[in-house]
Amino acid sequence: MKVRSLTWRVALAAGAAVTILWLLAAGITARLLSGEMGQVFDREMRATAERILPIIIHERRDDDGTHDADQSHDAIDLSRLREGNDALAFVLRNRYDEVFLRSSGAAAMPFPDAPKNGFATVSDHRFYTVSSPRGDFSITVGEPLSHRHAVAREMLMGLSLPLVLVIPIALAAILFAVRRSLAPVARLGAELEARGPTRLDPLPSEGVVRELVPIVVGIDGLMERLGAAFDAERAFASNAAHEMRTPVAGAIAQAQRLRAETSDPAAAARADEIEATLKRLNALSEKLMQLARAEGSRLRLDRESDLRMVLRVVVEDFTRAGAPAPVSLDLPDAPVMSDLDPDAFGILARNLIENALRHGAKGRPVEVSLAPTGSLSVRNEGKVVEEADLARLSNRFARGDGAGDGTGLGLAIVHVVAERAGADLRLYSPAPGRADGFEARFVPH
Repeated sequence: MKVRSLTWRVALAAGAAVTILWLLAAGITARLLSGEMGQVFDREMRATAERILPIIIHERRDDDGTHDADQSHDAIDLSRLREGNDALAFVLRNRYDEVFLRSSGAAAMPFPDAPKNGFATVSDHRFYTVSSPRGDFSITVGEPLSHRHAVAREMLMGLSLPLVLVIPIALAAILFAVRRSLAPVARLGAELEARGPTRLDPLPSEGVVRELVPIVVGIDGLMERLGAAFDAERAFASNAAHEMRTPVAGAIAQAQRLRAETSDPAAAARADEIEATLKRLNALSEKLMQLARAEGSRLRLDRESDLRMVLRVVVEDFTRAGAPAPVSLDLPDAPVMSDLDPDAFGILARNLIENALRHGAKGRPVEVSLAPTGSLSVRNEGKVVEEADLARLSNRFARGDGAGDGTGLGLAIVHVVAERAGADLRLYSPAPGRADGFEARFVPH
């Protein structure tokens, strides 16, 4: 399943919205500024024309104060007519619309032949014409519109370039803000992830933001229902197993009595079969009680105990009961203190040793060792278990080859104890350092 990040989705959505709005605002601003700059250019053209025309009139004035439109333009001081904008060009006409003076670059512009006063646009050029008060002179100032477009593009680039720096910074700030805003969600996830299979108590409600309250309430309700279902399941298994013990024990006794009293070999054989079946049923009920206890009891206590004493008692019980193979025990010299429930550790060790004795090579010893860290290792000799079978051996009622009369619950009980105690159950076949065999290792965290 593809996991999507809410943080990145919100950050990218907000960042995309902000970026689009900024670009839209920059475009609108550039368009408005372009219109304003067009008016500025028009005013500049008008000011240029109104500045140059009086100079021409003054230069053409004769001594008696009259104007001579036919005077040679060589007498005009052209240095005084330099335009401030290099893109501007102008032409001067007399009363007959004849051009008698033009600026550099004017030849490249399509100046109108008989322009009217005011602004006009011809062939991607902008022109402004104004006449003297007496009408004997006129000036037309022209400018390519490409110049204005170039200025508009420069202005747009000037507005856009800062966004190249601002947008990444804004995106980083948005991501930081979203992460800070979603921190309660991360804390809730960490709280749920830190809980083991035994933690079904309600989630802490202090400091929970309003938007997460329905989720917390829903999770608490789910945990409450799960806890009730688990309690009912454990109670049923425990009660059923307990109630089965007495009638099964009575049935075993009756089968033994029947075998002792009969002289019929066939009846005695059937009595033996009945007794063996009832003993398997009794072993199953005992395992079910152990499983219910492992699932329902508190496996971590407020006090510590020496695991060596528990393991020594378990191994001695197998020796006194006449185990089918010797069980060797390797204990550290120093006490191995742990807050693990001694009864739960005893159930764990007993099931591991039973499993090793049942599935190991006949007559070959079972090695039991306890590390100073509390790690318990039980290994036996025998054929190698396939990797596919090894992965499912800790499932309930899973049996390996040659399980015989096993219940299929031994390693499942060990797995439940390890899981609820915050430890690992590791299965190896072949046993480490050997070409065959099997090793089960209980490793506390």
